[in-house]
Amino acid sequence: MARRAYDGEVSLHPSDPQALIDLHAHSSVSDGTESPADLVAAGVAAGLDVLAITDHDSTAGWVPAFEAAQGTGITILPGMEVSTQLDGASVHLLAYLVDPAHPGLLAETEHIRAERLHRAEAMVQRIAVDYALEWDDVLAQAQPGSTIGRPHIADALVHRGHVPDRSAAFQSILHWRGGYYRPHLAPKPLTGVELIVAAGGVPVLAHPGGRGPDRVFSEKRITQMVDAGLAGVEIGHRDNPPASRERWADVAERYGLIVTGSSDYHGLGKPNVLAENTTTPENYARIVELGTGSNPFVG
Repeated sequence: MARRAYDGEVSLHPSDPQALIDLHAHSSVSDGTESPADLVAAGVAAGLDVLAITDHDSTAGWVPAFEAAQGTGITILPGMEVSTQLDGASVHLLAYLVDPAHPGLLAETEHIRAERLHRAEAMVQRIAVDYALEWDDVLAQAQPGSTIGRPHIADALVHRGHVPDRSAAFQSILHWRGGYYRPHLAPKPLTGVELIVAAGGVPVLAHPGGRGPDRVFSEKRITQMVDAGLAGVEIGHRDNPPASRERWADVAERYGLIVTGSSDYHGLGKPNVLAENTTTPENYARIVELGTGSNPFVG
């Protein structure tokens, strides 16, 4: 598959071995609080050399991010975070350098976004029985075209005064044990890897210690994903406890996987800070060399 071209030259890797590279950040296209342009500005202010825009199941923020990066010197790595599920656990895959027009990936992510919307509506209906909350409250917290999900419900609950912040909402009302939770349908991780690879992308398992993958990934399942094209694992992440980092570092060594570190920045939506975890230029170069669906954009 030929690379899709964007205006601007392509950089395989920064020449500075101390380059700051953050490969996981969200804009208001999904559940971040900053527009793609403001996200890029935040990356520049943080001194980043490379910033990946990885909104949930959407590439809609790419072009605005490229436009904002023009002339700043920062490189934008286009990506997204694909939602999958396995044995009831939410498993996220970072998909770098995919072809944003690939029919298979487009169809699956559109389906995931539609399911997220239905799930959010159903949860709001349940919550509204016990709390003053309306669907319009949730819509008011999202930008037009955003992938609406639980973070927007959390922001609506904050706005209504039911909880002090988004984190408190997830620890109480929106917790899966809170009585209002509703699971959403998503493909299995193996299918997600196959779709990303088919779209010319580079699949990296996101924060495996944070949302249940540790308990659902047997050695057999890991091997299946690697055989299907899983290229890396995000080990440097605040949600990965030490034991999880050790486990996945061993997995990465045994299978020759790319190791990444990232902030998972959401603006004011999470306490995560840009560049709190970073990726080495060598591992970034491996991602760029593998991706065939799109190019990094050099501002």
